[in-house]
Amino acid sequence: MSTVIAPAREAVRAADRVAAARRRVSMGETVGQTLTMAWRALKKMRRNPEQFFDVALQPILFTAMFAFIFGGAIAGDVESYLPLMIPGILAQTVLTTCMATGTQLREDLEKGVFDRFKSLPIARIAPLAGPMVADLLRYTIAATLTFGMGLVMGYRPAGGAGGVLAAILLAIFTGWSLAWVFTWVGTIARSAQAVQGISMMILFPLTFLSNAFVPVETLPGWLAAFVRFNPVSHLVTATRDLANSGLVSGEVAWTLLACLIVIVIFAPLSVRSYKRHM
Repeated sequence: MSTVIAPAREAVRAADRVAAARRRVSMGETVGQTLTMAWRALKKMRRNPEQFFDVALQPILFTAMFAFIFGGAIAGDVESYLPLMIPGILAQTVLTTCMATGTQLREDLEKGVFDRFKSLPIARIAPLAGPMVADLLRYTIAATLTFGMGLVMGYRPAGGAGGVLAAILLAIFTGWSLAWVFTWVGTIARSAQAVQGISMMILFPLTFLSNAFVPVETLPGWLAAFVRFNPVSHLVTATRDLANSGLVSGEVAWTLLACLIVIVIFAPLSVRSYKRHM
């Protein structure tokens, strides 16, 4: 007599059961949970001071190094070079700072932190959005130290406090928008080291092949064409106009447009890729 074998039940992961039983999270709760995750990221930075090395030491080191090495050769003296260089250092510092967003996300994924978040009754987007909010503090520190070091060395922005503040805000927004690119990289790369390597390959050519440190007129024709097209050059020119002249030029509009395009493309990609881990 043959035995009838009952069909095996489909295996259901514990995380899926929790997700099915999870109640709907309101918009207000989502905002509150995002801020909680931002506070978690800030506490993590405080307990790991090495995460502040790039935002605290890089502006001071790069400002002094580039000013004394290139100041005499490019502008005749350090003081004349500072109005050209400080906005370039500002762009470089904020953009390199945003690389850490993807690296830290990948580290949390590797350590299983997000596996714990799956079992919590929180909005799925909160663990992703929280660190993005906390990183605004890192960008602010980096930008402020850049201008502070410039002032110590003799830089006197003719745009006044308003122009400097506008330049800092523009750089922070640009860094935050580019952080979505590295967040996406963090969700698809296999390791934190891979995220860092890919990020360096993206940012360093864009930063150094720009008008951040040398006038475009001194470059070969083919390179000058790329530099003028480079979005980082638009950011540097916009921050120079704001800080040195208090002028809201068309470069500000081009920079904001480029930032919005990056957000529209990479924010959905980051969220979609991130949800695969949640």
